[in-house]
Amino acid sequence: MKKVILLLTFNFLLLALSAQELAVLKYKGGGDWYSNPTALPNLIKFCNDHIDTKINTKPQTVEVGSPDIFQFPLLHMTGHGNVFFSDHDAENLRNYLISGGFLHIDDNYGMYPYITKELKKVFPNIDLVEISSQHQIFNSVYKFPNGLPKIHEHDGKRPQALGIFYEDRLILLLTYESDLGDGWEDPEVHNDPEDIREKALRMGANIIKYAFES
Repeated sequence: MKKVILLLTFNFLLLALSAQELAVLKYKGGGDWYSNPTALPNLIKFCNDHIDTKINTKPQTVEVGSPDIFQFPLLHMTGHGNVFFSDHDAENLRNYLISGGFLHIDDNYGMYPYITKELKKVFPNIDLVEISSQHQIFNSVYKFPNGLPKIHEHDGKRPQALGIFYEDRLILLLTYESDLGDGWEDPEVHNDPEDIREKALRMGANIIKYAFES
């Protein structure tokens, strides 16, 4: 197993050195993995304009169980409802993450109880923990001294950045009660004030920078 992980890590690093790309993660279970269609293109444009990335403005879609996920240093996952990982999906995602990949899960409201259950298939012995506002992800290009910004109210709970760490590296970020993706969407979709959209885009840029460089 260790030889397989080492080979995957080596191949992943070769791909990551040659590309700055991200993909939307398609999953089973009936949840709307395709929600917020304008979000990533807008975030990518913001990053290309402000933090010198050169990301394809049309993000690809990859299935969680596909070997194609290893082509991307960053996967983005969102939705409102049910999520299901097969044993193969969980193993594939685990290998991707521990060999150098990064997964950002943005709860678009209602996803949390399903995704947290399925993440136990991926990492049975590692718990989600809240990420300190001192972490690099909040203190790179843009500073967020109070941690994750609140974009949409939903249940009125405070926003939380929850993560999974592997060998001291943050490999998975779950943004909960924030809804960054809604802030990335076209202005007319949610009619968010410009300053709120700017916060969401800046936080997204920090996530992308961290994923590409960590």
